[in-house]
Amino acid sequence: SMTPMIVYLDDHKAETLDRVIQEMQVLIEEYPSENYEFLLAAGNAGVEAATNQVIEKAKTVMLLSVYAVVSFLCLITFRSIAAVVCIITPLALTSVLCEALMAQLGIGVKVATLPVIALGVGIGVDYGIYIYSQLETKLKEGLVLQEAYFQTLRTTGKAVSFTGVTLGIGVCTWIFSPIKFQADMGILLFFMFLWNMIGSMWLLPALARFLVKTKKTA
Repeated sequence: SMTPMIVYLDDHKAETLDRVIQEMQVLIEEYPSENYEFLLAAGNAGVEAATNQVIEKAKTVMLLSVYAVVSFLCLITFRSIAAVVCIITPLALTSVLCEALMAQLGIGVKVATLPVIALGVGIGVDYGIYIYSQLETKLKEGLVLQEAYFQTLRTTGKAVSFTGVTLGIGVCTWIFSPIKFQADMGILLFFMFLWNMIGSMWLLPALARFLVKTKKTA
């Protein structure tokens, strides 16, 4: 009832698994029959290939869902599209740079690393909300943008920088772990915590300079 076709691979990298699947698809199309049927996903490599296909679809859905929810809640809170753009843009930039870092370090997107990308968005949005809330408050008091930004850095900026650096140092110690997964997570979380902090403190006010109408806010 079943005859296994065993293929030995040099590695289980995503590129290798994709090439094996493509070759099997070609084989299935070239030799159709009513008497037998080729089935994929047997053995460790098959399971990993199927997992990669699910993760590839889930990653896009997850990121779109996370950003949609965060954007919607920010829009309800601040009732301003400009505020949403100012808060979300640094987060989106962090996600792009995080994936670039993962590619550079050879860290694949898998079941274990997929939630970390969402975690970076969830924690990073806090920094943006803190900074923008204080900045908006100062603008409503009638301060010009430069002075409002300076006052924001003196108050909320101190708390955000302290939190970002503390979290970054905490997870940075994971880099020295003998467990590869924990070391990889230490690098990713350290990068996301610090970059989200930098984005909220520097990029967010720069975007506000062009998007937020200070007179209207006041």
